[in-house]
Amino acid sequence: MKKKLGTLGLLLLVSIVAFSGCSFPGLGASNRDESTISIGSMATSENQILANMVKLMIEHNTDEKVVMINNLGTSTVAHNAMINKDINISAGRYTGTDLSGTLHLEPEKDPKKAFEIVSKEFKERYQQEWLPSYGFANTYAFMVSKKTADKYHLKKISDLKEVAGELTAGVDTSWMNRDGDGYKAFSDTYDVDFKKVYPMQIGLVYDAVAAEKMDVVLGYSTDGRISSYDLVILEDDLKFFPPYDASIVISDSLLQHKPELKGILEKLSGKIDTETMQQLNYEADNNLLEPENVARNFLREHNFFEGDEK
Repeated sequence: MKKKLGTLGLLLLVSIVAFSGCSFPGLGASNRDESTISIGSMATSENQILANMVKLMIEHNTDEKVVMINNLGTSTVAHNAMINKDINISAGRYTGTDLSGTLHLEPEKDPKKAFEIVSKEFKERYQQEWLPSYGFANTYAFMVSKKTADKYHLKKISDLKEVAGELTAGVDTSWMNRDGDGYKAFSDTYDVDFKKVYPMQIGLVYDAVAAEKMDVVLGYSTDGRISSYDLVILEDDLKFFPPYDASIVISDSLLQHKPELKGILEKLSGKIDTETMQQLNYEADNNLLEPENVARNFLREHNFFEGDEK
């Protein structure tokens, strides 16, 4: 009898949680106050570094208290958190990801047009504002070791055409069978056919190429392990991959309550190029600095961009 009551109690507890209106574990109703600044970040070092930059910029320039919601997992989870008002700032969103994933629109190869589309659509559909990009794009990138680059004289992806039949490639599993900008479309665009293609978890490709288990791998252009392993990124000379420029996204309701935040955070626009973001990720992933310390060191080095009034 006690066991039955225990089970009934558990079911009742689950029901209460299910209907409590709390969309994400650990997010309480207090975060739904639209005047409270709640910053969300995904589970990557890069996103957490950016989130801490946003937090520190706000705290440096105002007396506001900031709530941090980390490890949201994916851009879809971050988007839903914005919609549900669990957060009102997304610290790092990427044009190409939200263009196809959130908006379900066709990929756009021109970075300026891609930004214009996501800005317009997010404003109209979700009442959210995209700030101008930090200055870098975290896109897919083919990369090789310096040894392989020197051996085959590789500088751009087109250089692979004549030697691809001798090379093995490790690529993101999800990218392998994707329509539009996946492997088939890539192979058709560049007329490249590798000796063997191995679908892999994206986090494993860097170790694989560094250990010479793969000749060519598909990774992310700002990953800190590019520097760790001294890899060479091959230029996407035919502009195959859509742009994934990184930006801050803020809810209109927060800006209505605190319009000064836009000018404060726009000071970060155009301040971080791809090489800088690689180095910041390297500090976190290779040198094991906390993302908050990486962000603080960068902002202190630039005096919190105090001379850049927006």
